This record gives sequence, structure tokens and C-alpha cells, in this order.
Amino acid sequence: MPNDSSSAGPSTRAKLKEEVQVKTERTQKDKGKQRVRVEEEPDSDEDADHEPDEEDSRGNEDNYQDAEGEDDDSDGDGAEGSSSRGAKRTRVNEDGDARPAEKSKPKARIKTLPRDIDGYIPGSIVRIQLKNFVTYDYVQFCPGPYLNMILGPNGTGKSSIACAIVLGLNSPPAILGRASDLNSFVKIGTNSGHIEIELKASKSKPNIVIRRTLSATSKSSTFTLNGNAASGKEVSSKIAELNVQVGNLCSFLPQDKVSEFASMSPQQLLRETQLAAGDENLTNWHNTLISAGKELRILQQQIKQESGDLRQMQERNEGIERDVQRYKDRLKIEHDIELLNVLIPVEGYREMRAKFMVMRAKQRKLHEEVKKLKAKNEPAHTLLKKLETEYKELDKNRDMMKATIQARFGKMKNKVAASDKLENDAEELTLLLDRLKKEEKDRARKIKAFEAEIIRTKEELAKQLDVKLEKLSDVAEEMKQLNLERAGLVTRKDILNEKLMKNIDDKARVNHDLERAYADLKRLDDVDVQKLQKLYNWDRDTHDAILWLRQNRSKFKMEVFEPPLMCLTVPNKQFINAVESCFSAAQLKTFVAQCPEDYDVFNEYINDKGALGRKTRVSTWFKTQQGSSLPPPPMSKDEMTSLGFDGYAIEYVDCPQGLYWFLQSELNLHRTAISLDSNRVDVNRAMEAVTRLGPNGFGGGATFINGMTQNIVNRSRYGRKAIGNMTRDIRSAKNLVASTIDVEQKRRIDETISNHKQELGLYDEERQRLDKEARDIAEEDKIFQKRGQALKARKEAITQAETRRVQTTAKLERNEAHLKNLKAHPTASAERVKVKKELLSITKKRVGIAKEYTELARSIIPEQKETTKTGLKFVQVGANKAALQELCNRKDDKYQTALATFNEVDAQFQTIKTESKAALDESRRVIGEISDNLREEYNEIETKRTLYDKELAAAEQEGRTPPSADGVDTRSLEELQADLDTQRANLELNLNTNPGVVEQYEKRKRDIEQLEKTIEEKQKKAEKIERNIRNARENWQPALERLVTSIGEKFSASFDRIGCAGEIRISEHEDYEKWAIDILVKFRDSEKLQLLTGQRQSGGERSLTTILYLLSLTEEARAPFSLVDEINQGMDQRAERMVHNSMVEVTCKPDSAQYFLITPKLLPDLEYHERMKILCVNNGEWLPEEQDIGNMNNMIDMFLQSRNI
Repeated sequence: MPNDSSSAGPSTRAKLKEEVQVKTERTQKDKGKQRVRVEEEPDSDEDADHEPDEEDSRGNEDNYQDAEGEDDDSDGDGAEGSSSRGAKRTRVNEDGDARPAEKSKPKARIKTLPRDIDGYIPGSIVRIQLKNFVTYDYVQFCPGPYLNMILGPNGTGKSSIACAIVLGLNSPPAILGRASDLNSFVKIGTNSGHIEIELKASKSKPNIVIRRTLSATSKSSTFTLNGNAASGKEVSSKIAELNVQVGNLCSFLPQDKVSEFASMSPQQLLRETQLAAGDENLTNWHNTLISAGKELRILQQQIKQESGDLRQMQERNEGIERDVQRYKDRLKIEHDIELLNVLIPVEGYREMRAKFMVMRAKQRKLHEEVKKLKAKNEPAHTLLKKLETEYKELDKNRDMMKATIQARFGKMKNKVAASDKLENDAEELTLLLDRLKKEEKDRARKIKAFEAEIIRTKEELAKQLDVKLEKLSDVAEEMKQLNLERAGLVTRKDILNEKLMKNIDDKARVNHDLERAYADLKRLDDVDVQKLQKLYNWDRDTHDAILWLRQNRSKFKMEVFEPPLMCLTVPNKQFINAVESCFSAAQLKTFVAQCPEDYDVFNEYINDKGALGRKTRVSTWFKTQQGSSLPPPPMSKDEMTSLGFDGYAIEYVDCPQGLYWFLQSELNLHRTAISLDSNRVDVNRAMEAVTRLGPNGFGGGATFINGMTQNIVNRSRYGRKAIGNMTRDIRSAKNLVASTIDVEQKRRIDETISNHKQELGLYDEERQRLDKEARDIAEEDKIFQKRGQALKARKEAITQAETRRVQTTAKLERNEAHLKNLKAHPTASAERVKVKKELLSITKKRVGIAKEYTELARSIIPEQKETTKTGLKFVQVGANKAALQELCNRKDDKYQTALATFNEVDAQFQTIKTESKAALDESRRVIGEISDNLREEYNEIETKRTLYDKELAAAEQEGRTPPSADGVDTRSLEELQADLDTQRANLELNLNTNPGVVEQYEKRKRDIEQLEKTIEEKQKKAEKIERNIRNARENWQPALERLVTSIGEKFSASFDRIGCAGEIRISEHEDYEKWAIDILVKFRDSEKLQLLTGQRQSGGERSLTTILYLLSLTEEARAPFSLVDEINQGMDQRAERMVHNSMVEVTCKPDSAQYFLITPKLLPDLEYHERMKILCVNNGEWLPEEQDIGNMNNMIDMFLQSRNI
């Protein structure tokens, strides 16, 4: 019978004590029923409420939303698969083609839901209760939030716990690899049983309790969720919200499924890994790529096939297109000729009738004009003679009247000028009078104001003289006495200020020294400084030359590069040993110039003139760049890859662009192939490849590196031209790697910083004491300041009172002087009288002039009227005479002209009348003979033309804009005849074509148009799918690579610790469904890395690989808990110990999820952690009820007491 007891391992700091009592009655008395009672007694530390760690709280706020909003994002269907939940993030649509995540601000990896204050992550198992399940009658126990190690002999029911978790969370029994029917898990001899699992809920929500009741007689079961009946779908939805992944072998590996993990295909391993760890959208993105990729391939194949069909159809139509067009052209020409043969007679009659109508109207109009002109001409000549006589008499009288009027107007103009001059003089005198009046008023007002001001000033002065003031000398004496009393305090204050200034200066000096020490410490960490220090210890001349170059860059035309030791780096540190082996010591210290002038200048200063203050010799290099002289790489990329090389050395360095010429020309880095794995390179084939002669005679030898061996290969130029290979071992890089920090120098700087900080503390204490003394002096000084301010106020009051008296007296004297001057000034009355007399005289003169002007105007009015009447009559008679003379002349000429014109037009009219009748007869004949097909077209043309002619005539008559002729055949007879000649010529040139060819062409043309539309739609769809694939891949591949890289680093490190080798790789494929994760392992030095399969490795090797992969995956896992069952079967002690210790390390970190490790054996001296929990499962027919028995902590205490420890 199982017994469950727990302890926290050997640690004395364990926070949880759990006592498990199992009470069993003999099967003969209770009919085989067994009950297990589990009681839990947490420490007070566990029960006490406490706030979460501040850092955890911040992380939870950043990465997760409140529990109320999480249900909306849940997939909610099925026991497997990932759930979309967690922090507010960019949502992914069904195709998984959301925009790529921003790369400038990488987000923290979201592993699980936020941990609660009790240590459990939502979804973790808090409690398990089993009744009548497999080997258990009744048991209840509480796993811990981190690693739970379940120990016990074989057959005690350890794996039954894994079964209970699977079935209790509504996962199918097939996951376990055991019995497939639910009733098989009910304890034999009982009718029913149940599994009750309590899962941790989100913060501030009650835990989720799921109970599944099984029946021994039925394969069905029932669920309750938090005490309420629920369906399996509801349970699965609730579990999916918590991201529980019982069906994923990467998260949940039962005992009978261990072998299946290694048997999983690499493609299946990729899918399971995506479900278990990394970005929660990996599976959605991958599914999108798979489905979209399949759809895209199908579409592209269809487009290719249909495009081929389209080209074939287009080529066939292009072959007969000329014949078809020729046939269509002939039909159109024949039709146009037939239509023109109708339109030409009709247009001929239309044009002839238009001429007839114009000529008839013209003939009739001229006839009427001739008759009228003859009757009108006679009366006009009689009237003309009478008007000539009257015109001469009126002209003579008009001139006499005009002379008399002009003389009278001259006299009136002189009178107006005299009146205007007198008016200007009157206006000036009026202004002068107004000004005198205003000045007199201002003088009276000022006198009155000064008299009132003098009275007020005298009263104010009297009041001021009544006030008694104390003496200034008395106040001055008191101030002198106060200053003598304050002199001692001022001296103390000056001494204190000197101390404060000294404190500030000393502290500033120490601060400066502290900043300098910090700068020294920063320079000690600076890579460039480290390199310079290393170079200083190695070659001081080169070190000093670099410093000189940095200060004298202006002396050179182009950049002179510092030695490769300073300006060249190897970003991928895996290749740093190989790259450094390509350099000699001198080459690492060589200065590289880009032009001969800079080369000469540098050598002149450094090597010749001793610019460093001593005789030196540093290495320099320059060579004119000639691309044709540079030998090409000995192998192409593809050939190099096939031989097992990773790349050329030039590909793994990072340096200024101008330095590459030196690396290629001098060191041949572009010809030095590198392979990190010596086992991948066939040296003989590589030697043959690098000694081939190129097309220009280049080659014949090169260097390549395989592993830690450098091969310098040359082909002899004599005899049989044998290949020689000189090899040497590569040493670990020591020049291109980052330098280590001088520990002793760092210690000295740290000690200096500490001393300075202590000094600053002493100065701060002294400053506080001085500040207190300053405050005391300031308080004493306040008393003196108050007394001084009171004396100063008294002195100012005396001074101000005396000043006011002086100012008031001066003001009184000024006002009295102003008043005296105003009264003495003469008045303006006499001046005003004089001005008024002059103004009256001017007015009288203007009145006389006005009377004279009026008399002249009255006398000229009758004469002006008479003159005007005579002038108007003269003008009218002259106009009448001229008009009548012109009329007579015109009528005489017009009559003769009109008669001649009429005779000519009448003859033309008779001719056109005859021709018009003939054209009408011809057009009627042609219209009567046309075919029915052509008649309809002709009627349409004629109807449009008739309507257009009517609208045009109406527009011309009304003065409107002419109508548009669009769609109307307005060709003239001449144009129609020219078109007919052209069409007849074209018809003679056009040969007959078979009509069947045309029908075939038209049908194929319709098919081409339909196929083009279909191809266009599919191309658009393919472009959209390609965009979706691109977007999904931009999200999926970087996230997958980050995940696999993280897993791979931990996986390889774990294998290294046991002296083996392991590697995790992504296997790419154009078909996204065939992308895979390859697990490669090597357990013996004589082997190469081999793919993990279900057959190639032994059982123990497979188990070891499986658990190390799962451990490497653990830190990236998103599931709230994981489980492995008896994974250590077949391992040796060394591997098992390493696995155990690694598991404890990984699963007991503060941010680790819950983990279950089921094992039947336990090695001695293993590592444990205070966060892990050990559940021991034992079996027997009876266990005592006492609470202390079976408690591991109590057993330890008893052991210690027995040893008096």
C-alpha cells in the first residue's frame, strides 16, 4: 500500500513540513478497501501573508494582464496545444501573418503566468487526491511549486501519479502508453474511484478543483469543476487557458513514452518543442507557413501550366491573326463601298438643293429691291435744295452772337478773383481772433490755480514746522555703539567662512581625485586601452608610434591604418584561433598605408627622423592595388562547403575597408579556408583543390586550417610537381582576444576610491559642524540686525521730515513767482478790437463785389439763350443737309447696281433649278435599290444628318452656338467621292480568306481572355500568400532560432560536462513542413556527431539525451508544470548524477516552473535545494497513525538528539 511522506531534503531551512499518515485495515475485515489520510501542517512562515517581491511585481505588470481579461484570449478547445494569453501584445490572425515584432526594443521572454505570493504559478498542481485509483485506496498530497522528486521502489505507485495527472486533466489514456480504457485504472475490487486535482488559479482568484469520477463497469467518466458538474470540453478549455501541455512529450514524458521521444522524427520534435517553449505563436506561424506554402506551390504549378497553355493559344492566334484581319478588312471595305454608292447621290442632291434654295431667295429679293428704289428717289432731291439756303443764313447769325457773349464772361471772371482774395484775408483774421480769446481764458485759469496751490502749500508747511524731531547726532551715536558691540561677532563669522571655504576646496580636491580614480578604473576596462597596454608590454616602439599617429593624422593624405592588433577583430570567437594563426608577430604590428606619399611620410618621421624621441624601427607596408595581380580563392563556395570547410578567413574578420587589401595581398586570407571540425575535412581532397592552377597561372598552393591544425600546401614547380604539405598545430589566440584586467592595478584603484570616499565622509561631518556653528552665529546676528534696523528707521524718519520741509518751502516760492508773472502780463482786449475792425471792412468790400457780379450774370442770361438756340438750329440744318445729300447719291447708284445684279442672278437661278431636279431623281432611284441590311444603317445616318441640319439652321437663326457634329456624317460630296475611290483601290489589294479561320480565331480569342483573367486572379492570390509567408517567416524564424540557440547552448554544455558532445540544429527545407530540429550526439571520441534515433543509440544513451534536451528546454518552457518518469533508466552513475544535479539547478531557480521527477532509485551524495520537495512513496499493509512517525524532519531531529548534536 502506498504511503506518501515528504521532506525538503537535508536543508535545515526548509519551509514546509508535511506529514502523511496512512491507515490501513486488513483486507479480510474491510473487504479490500484501503484509505489513506494525508494531513498537512504548514509553518507559520508559510501561513503569514506577505507581499510579492518588488522585482517580481514589476515583471508581472510588464508581461501579464489581469486574470479578468485572460479568458478572452484563450483558444479553449482540446487538452493539447498552446493558448493565446498573457501580456497585451500584437494579435496574430488565423494565418499567423501579423506584422513582425519590433526589433529595436526586444521584449522579455514570457515563460509562464505570474507567480503568486505562495510561490505557485497559475496552472501548477497544488494538490492531488486519489481514491480507488490503480494501487491507491485513498491518498492526498501537495506538491511544491518547484522541483518535486517522487521516490519509491518499483510497483509502489509512482507512475500512477503520472497517470492520475493525465486522466484527471481530461487527456486521453493513449498518452500514457498503457491501458486504453478508463475503467482499467479503477482499483481492482472496487466499483468506482476518482481523481481530484487542484490547480493554482490566477492572482486574486480561487484555485481550480477538477474531479474526475471513474467507473469500473463503464468506459465513460464524469467531471466536476469547482464542485459543479462540467463537461470534458469545459475542463479542457479551462486547462488550455492555463497552458497546461500534458500531451506534449517535451513537457510531459511518462515512463512508457521515454523511448518514443528518441523515435520522434525531427519534424515532429520541432512541432513539440514549439508547443512547449519559446514564443507562444510559434506553432501558429509554422502552421501558416505550412498551409500557405502548400497552397502557394499548387497555385504556382497551376499558373505555370495555364501560362504555358496561354502562350500556346496566343501563338496559334498570332499565326492566323493576319488572315483574320484581312478578311474583316475586306468585309468592311465592301460594306463601305455599298454605303458610299448610296450616300454620294443623296449628298449630291442635298448640296444641289441647298444651292437652289439660296439662289431662289436671292433672285426674289433683288426683284423687290429694284421696284422700290425706282419710286423713292424723286422727293429727296427737292428737299435738298431748300436745306442748303437755310444753312448759310444761320451760320452768319451764330458768329455775331458768340462774340458778344465772350466779352461779358471776361468781366465776371475778374470779379470772382477779387472776391476770393478778400475771403482768404477774412479767414486769417477770424483765426487770430479765436486764438486771442483762448489765451485770455488760459491766463485767468492759471492765476486761479496758482492762488489755490499757494494756500495749500502754506498750510502744509505750517503743519511740518509744528512736528518736533530728534537730533541726528543722537541716533548716530547709538549706531556707533551698536557696531562696537557687533565687531566680535563679525570676527567670529569671518573665521568661520574661512573654515567653510577650506572645507569646500578640500572636498572639491578629493572629489576630483575620486573622479580621476573612476576614470582610471574605466580605462582599465576599455578594450582599446587594454590592447594598448598589451602592446606597451610587448613592443613599446609600436605602442608609441600608434599614439603619435593618432595625434598627427593631419600630416597624411589618406588614413594610415593602425596595426591589425588594434583595428582588427574576429566577431565569431569560434574562429579566433584559426584567424590569429594566419598572422606573424610582425604582421600583427604592421602599419598599413594607402598611398606611397603617406608610406614615405610615416617612415620618414618614425623610422628615419626619430619622431618618438629615440631611434625606432616599426613595421610598415604599402602596395599599389592591382586587382588582376591578386590570385583568386582556390575553391568556389559550393566546392568549399562540399569539402567540409566553413569559409575563408577573410569572412570572419572585421576591420576598416582599406585594410582588406593588406589582408588579401600580404596574408592571402581570402585563400585560407577554415574548418572548425577536423573530422569533416578530407585533407587529401583539400590539398588537391588548393594546389590547382588557375586560368592565369595563379595558384599552385594555399593554406587551409582544419580544426587546430594549419596546413601549408605547395606544389613543386619541378620534376613531377609533387604536392607538399607542411602542418603545424595552432596555438590558442592571445593577441586578438580581449585582454584580462590587471587585478593588482584594479585593487590599487579600488583602494584609492575607498580612501577618497572616507575622506569625503570626514569633510561632510566637518561641514555639518561648521554649518551648525554658522547657524548659531546667524541667530546672534539677527538680534544686532533688528536693533540696527530700528536705528536706521529712526534716522530715515528724521531725514525724510527735514527733506519734506525744504521741498515744501521751495514749492511755495516757485508758485508765488509764477503768479506774479501771470498778473503782470498785458490783456488781449485792444488787439481783439483792432482785428474786428479789419474783418468788418473786408466784409463790406465782398458785398459790393457780389452785387456787381450778380448784375453781369443777369444781363448775360437772355443773350446766352438766344445764341444757344441759333447754334442748335444751325447744327440740325447742317446734319439734315448732309444726310439727305448722301441718301440721294446712294439711291441713284444703288438702283443701277441692283438692276444689273438681278439680271445676272435670275439666269443662274434657272440653270440650278434644272440641275436640282435631275439630282433628286437619281437619289430616289439609288435609295429604292439598296438592300434591307444597308437600308437601316442609311436611315440612321440620314436621320442624324437631317436632325443636325435643322438644329444648325435654328442656331444660326437665333445666334446660338452651333450644335456638336459628333456621330453625324457631315462629309461633303467631294470627300465621299474620294473615300469611294480609296475603298475601291483597297478592295483590289485585299485577297479572299476562308471564313472558318475567322470563326476559329474568335473562339480562341475568347478563351485567351478568360484564361488571362484566371491567371491574373491566381497571381494576385499567390502574391498575397507570398506576403503572408514572408510576414509569418519574419516572425517565426527569428523566434525559432533564438529558442533553438538557447536550448542548444545548454544542451552542448551539459554534454561537455560528461565528456561527450551534443548539438542542436535547425534543419531548413523549402517545404516548411519538413523543417526539423536535429539532435546530434557523440558518446565516444572515436565517433562523429550522429543524429539521435530510436535505433542508433543504446537505451541509456537515448534516455540521457532525452533528459538533457528536456532540461535544456526547461528554462524556455511556457507550461506551468512538466513531468518525466524514470528517465534515468540505463544511465551510469556519472551521467545520472550530472543529470540530477543539473535538474536541481535548472528547476529550483526563482523563476522556474513546477517540475515532477519520478525515479525508483537514488544515488548518495546528490545535490539538493531548499526549493525542491521530495515525495517518498512506500507500500505496506499497515502504517502508524502518530503524526510524528514518518516525518522526515522529526526523524532528523531524533538523529541529532541521539548524537547530542
